[in-house]
Amino acid sequence: MSSSAGPGRKSGRRAVGVGGSISSLWLRLLFLSSTAAVLALAVTTAVAAFMNGGQGALSAAFGGGLVMVFFAISLLIGHFVGRSNPSGAVGLFVATYFVKVIGFAVVLFLIGAPAWLHGRWFLIGAVVSVVFWQAAEIYGFSKARLQIYNDPADSKGGGDVQS
Repeated sequence: MSSSAGPGRKSGRRAVGVGGSISSLWLRLLFLSSTAAVLALAVTTAVAAFMNGGQGALSAAFGGGLVMVFFAISLLIGHFVGRSNPSGAVGLFVATYFVKVIGFAVVLFLIGAPAWLHGRWFLIGAVVSVVFWQAAEIYGFSKARLQIYNDPADSKGGGDVQS
């Protein structure tokens, strides 16, 4: 039994990676995620300002801003370390995660909550940022074109069979 299908399109010199004007997957994810989180946080801040004035708005913005800084550090590490040592980036992600969690916990316990902080809006701003950041990050990863296997080497010895 033979197939009438041709050999298909040959792999070209085109790089497999992310599309668009931003060349790094990590920077593209940072841009996409931060844009989504900022837009959602702007709506949340407006609602907080309407319901609780400046204190609510500032608290929501502060909570969301902390979340965005927390996640942005990881994506920046992926960008800078992933280029030179892709296999070591995951280990550095884990180590950085623990440092960030412990660092934020120490800051929160040492400094404490400021008097102007409205706890409910701080939490709402943080949760909104997490949800929209993660949704955009998942979307960005789903659209990334990552090469997992090497292209086959060109064989000059007649490796293509034409029928």
